[in-house]
Amino acid sequence: MYRLTTFSVGPYDNNVYVLSDPKSKEALLIDAANDAPRIIKELDGLRVSHILTTHGHADHVQALKAVRERTRARFTCHEADESMMPIAPDQRVRDGERFRFGDYEVIAWHTPGHTPGSVCFVSAERVFSGDTLFPGGPGNTANPYASFPTIIDSIRLKLFTLPDETEVLPGHGKPTTIGRERPHLDEWIERGW
Repeated sequence: MYRLTTFSVGPYDNNVYVLSDPKSKEALLIDAANDAPRIIKELDGLRVSHILTTHGHADHVQALKAVRERTRARFTCHEADESMMPIAPDQRVRDGERFRFGDYEVIAWHTPGHTPGSVCFVSAERVFSGDTLFPGGPGNTANPYASFPTIIDSIRLKLFTLPDETEVLPGHGKPTTIGRERPHLDEWIERGW
């Protein structure tokens, strides 16, 4: 199994995820959120090919420029969130695109709703959900870019196709599982968000 390093940074306790192949030392970084020196320290000894971004809100990309300059990794985001980014992407993420690191890979799933270009990354028995899905419900849709019906469709039609045991690693806070969240979909729809 690949190595997963998780830590929280910044005033909004953003989760940063480093996925690495212990054998080749190849790695991916998900969300260069804040505290570039901390992120760079965690990447020491690894060859990071891509900085994958779950969406364009500022709290998820504040360390992006500094980390990209230091690692020379390719910054990737979905085209629909490109205008929110502090720098131009090296690559636009497409739904279903695969990103390899050594013997492992993650698959990008476009999951709009929190923002038009929100992306989740699926790898083995985990999904890195950004702000699309948290323990207890979908991410916030009370912003000009968001849509509650769209995020519900992304969760129902994409994330909830994963097995119950799939670990959900969100952009903030503690992990959950698909099985723990799936039974509550109708409650979320009923109360709106």
